[in-house]
Amino acid sequence: MSTFIKKSSSVKETMELGRKLGESLEKGTTVCLTGDLGTGKTHFAKGLAEGLGVKENITSPTFTIVNEYHSGRVPLYHFDVYRVHDPDEVLQVGFEEYVYGNGVALIEWADLIESILPDQFLQVKIEKTDVEDERKITFHEVGKAYPFLEVLI
Repeated sequence: MSTFIKKSSSVKETMELGRKLGESLEKGTTVCLTGDLGTGKTHFAKGLAEGLGVKENITSPTFTIVNEYHSGRVPLYHFDVYRVHDPDEVLQVGFEEYVYGNGVALIEWADLIESILPDQFLQVKIEKTDVEDERKITFHEVGKAYPFLEVLI
C-alpha cells in the first residue's frame, strides 16, 4: 500500500488537508488518526468533518468515546479513545456497527485500539517537526488502496 507525506505550517493548513480528504471520503471508510498530544488531530478532524459537509461544531469526544454527526453528505462517527483502558470498552459502544456502517468512522488515538481496528483503513499520523508550528502528516493505506489520495494530497 502507498504512503503519502505532506507538511503543514499552520492549524489552517492542517484543517485544509482534513477538509480535502473529507470531500472525497465515502461511506464505509475508516480514518485512523495518530500522533502525540497537541499535534493537531482534532483540528484535522474538524477539517475532515467540514469536507463531509457536517454543520455541527466538532468537539473531541474524549469522555463519551464517540460523537455522531448526521448533517453531512454521509454520517460521521468521531471516536476519541485516549481514555480507553481496554479495547472492549470501545466494542461496548457499538464500534463494529459504526466502522462497518453507512458513514465515515474517524478514530483519534487509533493506535490504542489497534487490536480491534478493521482490516482496511486510512492511517493519518501527525507529528511535530523541528520547525515551529510545522507538522508532518503521513497518509498510509492499510489493506486497501485509496486512489483519491494521490490527487488530493
